[in-house]
Amino acid sequence: MHQHRVGLVWFENDLRIDDHPLLCRAAAQCQQLILLYCVNPKWFKPNRYGLRSMGPARQQFLEQSLHQLDTQLATYGQRLIVSDQPPLETVARIIAQYGIDAIYRSENSGFYERQYLSIVRQRYPFLHYAETETQTLFDAQQLTNALAPFPASFSKFRKLAEPITIPSCCARPSQLPPPPKQFPPSYCHYPKPVAEPQPSQFHGGCAAGIDHVKGYFNSTQAQHYKQTRNALDEFVHSTKFSPWLALGCVSPRQVMSLLNQHEQTFGANDSTYWIYFELLWREYFQHYARHYDALLFSAEGINKQRPRTSFYAARFKKWCQGNTPYPIVNACMKQLNATGYMSNRGRQLVASCFVHELQLDWRYGAAYFEQQLIDYDVAANWGNWQYLAGVGADPRGQRWFDLTKQTAIYDPQHKFIKKWQGDVFDNELDNVDIVDWPIDTQP
Repeated sequence: MHQHRVGLVWFENDLRIDDHPLLCRAAAQCQQLILLYCVNPKWFKPNRYGLRSMGPARQQFLEQSLHQLDTQLATYGQRLIVSDQPPLETVARIIAQYGIDAIYRSENSGFYERQYLSIVRQRYPFLHYAETETQTLFDAQQLTNALAPFPASFSKFRKLAEPITIPSCCARPSQLPPPPKQFPPSYCHYPKPVAEPQPSQFHGGCAAGIDHVKGYFNSTQAQHYKQTRNALDEFVHSTKFSPWLALGCVSPRQVMSLLNQHEQTFGANDSTYWIYFELLWREYFQHYARHYDALLFSAEGINKQRPRTSFYAARFKKWCQGNTPYPIVNACMKQLNATGYMSNRGRQLVASCFVHELQLDWRYGAAYFEQQLIDYDVAANWGNWQYLAGVGADPRGQRWFDLTKQTAIYDPQHKFIKKWQGDVFDNELDNVDIVDWPIDTQP
């Protein structure tokens, strides 16, 4: 029984058809359906850190993902409308032009993303709103006891969450209602492939994502994951699920379902458990971001204790370029700039260097990752940076990594450093120019 004449599904980081309970709900409740994704023009303009939210590698992966979703929707007689106008403006026009009755949107962990929906709700209180979890392992009601009070550490969350049964994936909708006639309006356009292709081992999209996850679990790589996951450069040494999880091309429940199948075929061990363990870390950060809201972006973090760091423009630029006194850090940063990806171990090392050796404001490092990483996830990125900077959910305080020791463990032959020319440094970390205070040479 259709309750609504025209529904709007507002896609964000849920770019798939499979295991998408919100899409199934909209399909069952609406006579007609508009499927929208907003490419926010703000992402491409300088932000408060002088960076863009979306660099070229991220943009390419997103555009590939939108294009693939549009292709899948076409088999249902539907289409994905991609607007490059501001989201609130776009949604307002569609509501006015097509008499929207209901808006469907996945629960989002991002503070500013939630603000957009909150504003729409205030402006259009007479519409029906449906929000559903599509990006987490558990449904919100399953975690009531685990999140109240909010666990101050991941360990506390894990102990409460591990015994809970993860819901199974839902089936894809059998059909989708058609879009309204004479659609789309002129201010929307089809997703188009990126103009200048970036070199990448990752291809965006739900089909590419699920193929990658299945391929990984059909091999024996997961059996050794715990031993190989800290490798700095080998593609097969870690799961590489994160880019598709970040945009919701693949859901965490789909990953868990395929992990369970892998364990039935190949056996369960510490390594296969560790993949689940890291999905739980991801889950913790999703709820951490929702709980702390704008504090996720605060210099003082969740404990409101400002770290003893500052901002040195020259140092920050050199860290971004991979031009520091630390070869392992340089190699990781050049890898990031060239590929849009960096290993988890690399991220820890460059973040530790940023905060401790270079004594920079951690938020600039987090913002640079936001610009560059194809697997950028607001909760995981800013939550992990807070954790490394000692202003987040870590009972032990700041995490400092001895870069010499880490190099000896993870790149003893300097193969990774040589590959990415990490030993190139111009020997000038700071520059003193005419506007700086003069150095007093008098005794």
